[in-house]
Amino acid sequence: MSVAVTAASGQLGRAVVRALIAHPDAPEVVGLARTPAKAADLGIEVRSGDYNEPEQLADSLRGVDTVLLVSGLDAPELRIAQHRNVLDAARRAGVRKVVYTSVQGPDEDSAFSPVVQSNRRTEQDVRESGLTWSIGRNGIYIEPDVEYIDGYRARGEIANSAGGGRCGYTTRDELAFAYARLLLDDAHDGRTVNLNGEPITQRELADHLNRTFGTELSYREMTSEEFIADRTAELGEFFGPIIGGIYDGIRAGVYSDTGDFAEVAGRPHVTWDEYFSEVTPR
Repeated sequence: MSVAVTAASGQLGRAVVRALIAHPDAPEVVGLARTPAKAADLGIEVRSGDYNEPEQLADSLRGVDTVLLVSGLDAPELRIAQHRNVLDAARRAGVRKVVYTSVQGPDEDSAFSPVVQSNRRTEQDVRESGLTWSIGRNGIYIEPDVEYIDGYRARGEIANSAGGGRCGYTTRDELAFAYARLLLDDAHDGRTVNLNGEPITQRELADHLNRTFGTELSYREMTSEEFIADRTAELGEFFGPIIGGIYDGIRAGVYSDTGDFAEVAGRPHVTWDEYFSEVTPR
């Protein structure tokens, strides 16, 4: 069995490749990357895989049984066509099964909704592709909050528009473990599953960060407008509103579902106490 992982040079793609290699029934793993040299350290065959190059994709997917389609990072109006290029190439190359990494999020009424809607369009394209399929909807990565600890420390607080909403965070390594199961096991074919850990509030997140890093962070609720302006000033006109929209979704309860991780992975998602106990303080 041969499994191809698109966007193999990215953080999630790399994690999935490692999870597949470590699986007891490890398949032949092929990486696809826009710039193959950036994934050369993975120790697998890496082929060209630019979502904008349909012929290249078809050539690179030949001989592959199953493909993981990692959702692209371009603007919503571009990524739908890019994902269709991968699906079309998979059909032409004789691929049997596709697994798509989608997202959880508010379908309407937030600045993140256009991204969510583009993912929902690809979900429908996957279901209509004629291939065997499964779809994972990712929770929110917790790693960026850990990586931003110096920023939080400088501010002395976590401040955003989530309010008291609970967020089903996850980690790239936990997602990778679940996606390896979706790729190699047919039990969840034809299903759309939510992949996240135990939902927690921003105050609970602050408590975990405080215990790990010795900080004394508090949580302060901001209005949606204030937080979008804050994120836009730091991240720019494209990503700032998207991040603001995600936190609006947390406040609205969009990410509070317990999810399907344990069923898919065959074990519980790592607890946040366990996760933070492995984080190296700095």
